[in-house]
Amino acid sequence: MMKTAIVIGAGLGGLSSAIRLASSGYKVTVLEQQHKVGGKLQRIESQGYHFDRGPSTITMPQAFARVFASSGRRMEDYLDLYRLDPYTRNFFADGSVVDMTSNMGLLKDQIALYSPDDAANLDAFMKDSKAMFQQADTHFLNKLMLDTKSKLSPALISAFLKIRPLTTLQQQLHRYFSHANTLAMFGRYATYVGASPYKAPAIFAMMAHLEGYAGVYGVKGGTYAIPAAFEKVAQELGVDIRTGVAVHTLLFSGDRVTGVECDDGSIYADVIVVNGDVLTACKNLIPESKRPGMRDSRIQAYEPSLSGFVALIGVRQKYRKLLHHNVFFPEQYAAEFHDIFVKRRPPSDPTVYICHSGYSEPSMAPEGGSNLFVLINAPYTSSAWSWDQGRDAYKAQLMSRLHTLGIYGAEEAEVQQIYTPEDLQKDTGAYRGAIYGISSNSARQTFARPSNRLKGLNNLWFVGGTTNPGGGTPIVTLSGQLVADEIIRRG
Repeated sequence: MMKTAIVIGAGLGGLSSAIRLASSGYKVTVLEQQHKVGGKLQRIESQGYHFDRGPSTITMPQAFARVFASSGRRMEDYLDLYRLDPYTRNFFADGSVVDMTSNMGLLKDQIALYSPDDAANLDAFMKDSKAMFQQADTHFLNKLMLDTKSKLSPALISAFLKIRPLTTLQQQLHRYFSHANTLAMFGRYATYVGASPYKAPAIFAMMAHLEGYAGVYGVKGGTYAIPAAFEKVAQELGVDIRTGVAVHTLLFSGDRVTGVECDDGSIYADVIVVNGDVLTACKNLIPESKRPGMRDSRIQAYEPSLSGFVALIGVRQKYRKLLHHNVFFPEQYAAEFHDIFVKRRPPSDPTVYICHSGYSEPSMAPEGGSNLFVLINAPYTSSAWSWDQGRDAYKAQLMSRLHTLGIYGAEEAEVQQIYTPEDLQKDTGAYRGAIYGISSNSARQTFARPSNRLKGLNNLWFVGGTTNPGGGTPIVTLSGQLVADEIIRRG
């Protein structure tokens, strides 16, 4: 008989897993509580302005191509990716501007304008960054590490020592750089996994190689085109995708999960894949007695990642100073992470990230207009801050900040939509509104993430940023493939 699978959550990891399972002969049902697929990545359209609310910096296109290949298809028939170079414009408090580019000579020339010493050390840093990535790609990014034997293999231990697990990213950067601008520019990579550069392990220096050499990409029609393409492939394979359907609990028989209780009633399957935050799923869907290795006390002990305060701004202005990706750094970068992780309050002087996809695709906004996705790092939800009470005041603070940065007219924009960590938690089930699940503010939380399986529940699997191999758009997509491959291997 045809084997059956239920995938809870239609994010990139869930859709990736569903496609791989369906292409291998499984009858797959995907249940998504939101009204569209995509998880944290959603498409917003208003008054002719088009926005992606969610991930916007795309790397590792091979991770997405693997999903199509797993079903005998070509990514190029479904998606149009284009390389961005330069890929990020960095604005610093001292007036310096650096366009990140794969042209190392040009990048060094820009850095040399404020720090000749940092420019002279760039090649050595990039060489080290490449070595970090090669270790990660070989030993961490393509493995689930489901048992003690795989975690303690000699090759893995050797690789672990080579990536300096007890060295922070900031300490790693100080081996090569001394100027605040350079330290912030490369330190920002920690935020790609929801962490602080002052606490995250040195391994995230690999992002410099990943972006600079492997490339940063835009997606024609916006980043949401990726889950839309996955949805199309899944439907071609016969996957039953049901949106607007919330799962309330899992159904059990001994050490097996037999199905789910959801808005559509009871649905049964041989395998259950949860594409969502592991911590939220455990608390909400599984009785504590069924998860001795993930009790509530252990869930509480994990530090969530940072979240984000988002403003979608559609404005009848053009901004010549902006590229597709833009970052405006504050004078005191470290203060931002103290506010977020210690005070657990929105930063008083935050870094401002702006994605202006209309720079690359003018059709994303009306004639003479700009579509600005503005993101500020924010704390996970806690009693230290209420977005219900602080939302409007922080929005006003952001609009004032944008004006000082030369982004005029935002306060009178045709479209203004605000999205808070509390909104993210409500819509997606993100644990405490954290974008990346748990933070990577320690070696333990980076390299010993919650498993893709719970001990004692043999047919329940997890994909997504909270589990292995980690967070980030291509990595969660990869997790869906890895988990599906393991399910198929085990039969």
